[in-house]
Amino acid sequence: MALVYKSKLRVNKVTVELNAFVDDFLGRTCEGIVSSLRGVDKVQKLTIRKDKDEVKITVNGEEIPLTPFPNDIIRNTLTALVCSLKDVERVDSFNIEVEVK
Repeated sequence: MALVYKSKLRVNKVTVELNAFVDDFLGRTCEGIVSSLRGVDKVQKLTIRKDKDEVKITVNGEEIPLTPFPNDIIRNTLTALVCSLKDVERVDSFNIEVEVK
């Protein structure tokens, strides 16, 4: 059975509406990112928050510690993805929530 992703995105504290493609793409991208981190098993729910230069990731209710390199590559990758979306001009902060079913 195929996994279903439900994503929510806030950029600079403003909710961004996601169409079906972006919802699925963002969910799959974020799940792929966090699945590659040490200590992460099956992802059911995840949150990725960026505020200034710091990224915080929570998977299934547990915060995942990041060293500088993964922090930077995740921040830069997701900032570039989010900047590409319609109605997003600048990204100072973002909050991404994904449920995987």
